[in-house]
Amino acid sequence: MKVLFSPSEAKSDFIGNEKLSDRSLIFSALFEKRVYIIKKLTSFLAISSSDKIEKFFGIKNSIECEKLAKLDLFSSSTCKAIQRYSGVSYQYLNFDSLSNGQKDWICENTLIFSNLFGPISANDDLPYYRFKQGSTLDGFKPELFYKENFSKVIDSYIGSNLVIDLRAGFYEKFYTLKCKHITMKFIKNGKVVSHWAKAYRGKVLRELSKSQPKSVIEFENINFKGLSIKEIIETKLKREYIFKIDV
Repeated sequence: MKVLFSPSEAKSDFIGNEKLSDRSLIFSALFEKRVYIIKKLTSFLAISSSDKIEKFFGIKNSIECEKLAKLDLFSSSTCKAIQRYSGVSYQYLNFDSLSNGQKDWICENTLIFSNLFGPISANDDLPYYRFKQGSTLDGFKPELFYKENFSKVIDSYIGSNLVIDLRAGFYEKFYTLKCKHITMKFIKNGKVVSHWAKAYRGKVLRELSKSQPKSVIEFENINFKGLSIKEIIETKLKREYIFKIDV
């Protein structure tokens, strides 16, 4: 099984010993494509006004923005991507509390779509960074760049594996699935939830690491606490599970 997952805007400040290199990230043969984006970001920030930089990062703290604008991603220390992200989904995943076997499963089978670094493994080494979802570099859209340059290697990475796509809708712009896959939608009081969807995606990934399903039937047999299947909508490639939040 392979799981596709979203990043989070919130990041931890974990410090490791390694620096960013072509050995840090999955699909190492395409590392220079990532370098291209990082250099484009660096150039963009170097010529931007403080107001433009604050808008780009979505932060109204000029000191923090200045610090981020001068951050050298190639000399910064890294930690595992699954520990770098600290937003709602990752809080509910609670990676550090899992067993070693469960952690290994997540690291080996989860692909996260970073707004700056593109498709990365949960086990990849990432420096601290900021790049708001949907931000452009003077009109340049990283998500389209990554889709054009990384789709073939992602196809190979997925192969014949069962795929569970837990990405938020925006991250479908980075990569379009061409095989049969599972998606999930969460409903409470008859309405699709947004903020709580992040929490439940984290909970789902946690349960997947425990059950480690290899088929649709095994997936359907997982008891996701607080969730019950309301409906299953099947199209040519997508099998969408509508889950009702019971608590």
